[in-house]
Amino acid sequence: MLTQEIFKANDIRGLAGGPDAQWDADGAYALGVAFVETLDLFRAEKAFVLGRDMRETGEELSEAFARGAMSLGVDVVDIGLSSTDQLWYASGRLELPGVMFTASHNPASYNGIKFCLSGARPVRPNQLIDIARRAFDFEARHNSPTGRTLGRMRQQDLLQPYAEHIRSLVDTSGIRPLKVVVDAGNGMAGHTVPVVFSGIDCELIGLFMELDGSFPNHQPNPLEPENLVDAQRAVREHGADLALVFDGDADRCFIIDETGQVVNPSVVTALIASQELAREPGATIVINTITSRTVKEVVEEEGGHTVISRVGHTYVKAAMAEHDAVFGGEHSAHYYFREFWGADTGMLAGLHVLAMLGNTDEPLSHLVQRFDRYANSGEINSTVADAQKTMNRVAAAFDGRGHAHFPDGLLVEGDDWWVNLRPSNTEPLLRLNVEARQPEHMAELRDEVLELVRGER
Repeated sequence: MLTQEIFKANDIRGLAGGPDAQWDADGAYALGVAFVETLDLFRAEKAFVLGRDMRETGEELSEAFARGAMSLGVDVVDIGLSSTDQLWYASGRLELPGVMFTASHNPASYNGIKFCLSGARPVRPNQLIDIARRAFDFEARHNSPTGRTLGRMRQQDLLQPYAEHIRSLVDTSGIRPLKVVVDAGNGMAGHTVPVVFSGIDCELIGLFMELDGSFPNHQPNPLEPENLVDAQRAVREHGADLALVFDGDADRCFIIDETGQVVNPSVVTALIASQELAREPGATIVINTITSRTVKEVVEEEGGHTVISRVGHTYVKAAMAEHDAVFGGEHSAHYYFREFWGADTGMLAGLHVLAMLGNTDEPLSHLVQRFDRYANSGEINSTVADAQKTMNRVAAAFDGRGHAHFPDGLLVEGDDWWVNLRPSNTEPLLRLNVEARQPEHMAELRDEVLELVRGER
């Protein structure tokens, strides 16, 4: 079974199992066939690498997908339990396309798939559309491919090589002793962090490191403030230098300073961009449409160049490759590195912050001060009946007060403020982000837009 609702702009994601299921193992089998046909894998690489997170439906769905792919004669390299960035690593190292079964930050009842081409390159939007079309066509035929020799599956454990590669990209050898809280949220960071940090001299305080796809402690979405409370409390109680909070598939990492305050992901982007530009003067940094203006200002001050992408890992990765960018950051705490095949890895971003902090006597709250120049609303979600109609209504309300255009949803820009309202790529929501130089102005803009958005629901 497959439903159209699971096909998002960047990946596949939907309810798996239960009475309201949007896809199941039969649908995963059809997707395996469609993936091979779309990428023409039986004539090209003839193999791909497969990973999955700890969700309860992950093993069943990924095995069904593999059977569908192998029915066309394509081999599968199964790396088993994996973070998403570990899957990107496997794709880069083995030079094979990759398939990752995860629903990232969504609740336990969801599952999904992220795809990449060989070398962790992003699939194109038209390829995702073609995968959906072919999967529905296969389901409609109610038969299995015949006449081909079945592909084979082999297991390959790449966790240790992944950890060694990540550590090789950041020099942590001379840092001062640090106390680090890590909140894995019962997600895949509980699998990867102990191995990565085994080679780093610091005291690790782990929260919810046990893999549990039911997420018994808090939801695996660090964008929601309530899911950061445990790490904030632990930092203060243990007198830690910082905390790293990962989402379910551990490709995003949120940073909390020694006071328990969340470091804005745009500030983290500016911090890492500054370091990367010191290493490679004049380099290009990719940001998206809701990244703080701070980043562009810092990059220009450091002699670099910025490229603005649409929100979403497939778009940012494509921009990274097109412009040979050294680094990219999204306000959602996705961080991309040229040295990591242009793919996103929260683990590497966390180690960069760790290394920068460990090479100074300053606390993290002081280290980031020069990069924190604007007040922002954070991401505020609303459910609306008609997203485009709502965005048009907000654009009309700002007529004459700012430049309104639609590069990625609605973006209204003033001299020292902006408002972005865009449909989610992964959920049926309209997402609001507001930024202004002064906190009072930001709050006024935020409240005005929310009244316009929610007033007619």
